[in-house]
Amino acid sequence: MAAPDLIAHFVDYLRSEKGLSQNTLASYGCDLDQYQEFLRQSGQSLDTAGRASVVSYLVWLQKQGRAAATVARRLAALRAFYQFMVRERYMDSDPTDNLESPHLERKLPRVLTVKEVERLLAQPDPSTPAGLRDRAMLELLYATGIRVSELVNLRLEDVNLELGYVRCFGKGGRERIIPLGRMARRAVKEYVNHARPRLLSSPGERILFLNHQGARLTRQGFWKIVKKYAQQAGIDKNITPHTLRHSFATHLLENGADLRSVQEMLGHVDISTTQIYTQVTKGRLKEVYARSHPRA
Repeated sequence: MAAPDLIAHFVDYLRSEKGLSQNTLASYGCDLDQYQEFLRQSGQSLDTAGRASVVSYLVWLQKQGRAAATVARRLAALRAFYQFMVRERYMDSDPTDNLESPHLERKLPRVLTVKEVERLLAQPDPSTPAGLRDRAMLELLYATGIRVSELVNLRLEDVNLELGYVRCFGKGGRERIIPLGRMARRAVKEYVNHARPRLLSSPGERILFLNHQGARLTRQGFWKIVKKYAQQAGIDKNITPHTLRHSFATHLLENGADLRSVQEMLGHVDISTTQIYTQVTKGRLKEVYARSHPRA
């Protein structure tokens, strides 16, 4: 089997056996394509490269100025690929076996204050279909902490406004149910009743949030929407849709939510991923103390 086919075969395996998202599959494919090109320049191929080749590639990435997180992600892709190669008997041994990932500095997520969130949510114009849609999306994102990819893929039947919950499918197709607060429920109800019918172009369309053509709104499209409203609200921070997810988790923990519940709502498999938000809340407590205590 030729080298390019090995990558395609591996990606097909991830799609069918692991149920990974299209974005994750594309990332694996791009990472492996670049690694294959690196090998090709030294006369090697994916199924003949050894440990020295993998190490040389990682060193090359570091010399290119790639961040430790990027190098670690590339190594993770290579590990998964070579484990697949050994399992499928294209190779006898795994050249990434026992290779250590570069040390990662865990950066604290950027979050908004409650007042900044309120300013952001107040920006959409409720007199237009797009404004009602945008307000519903922002309210829902902050109310549930779901990922933007999960948000744009929501279907009408995934949101129960009567009982107040959202059903979404996260990484690996894992389903989770998240409570939906009254403000978000009201915003979604107004959008569904008054704006979505005006955006709808195909009566059979079940996607909840639609663009002006009546099709699914893209992740990139919503990213631009968030940027626009952040600018209108005078928020200087460089925010993305994921900032609302970070803010959701941080504000819950600041107000007494337990870590396990936040983990479940965010859809984190490992609680250590959720624990990063406790560092944010500790940092904010220090700021409050420094501002408020007379002998700080």
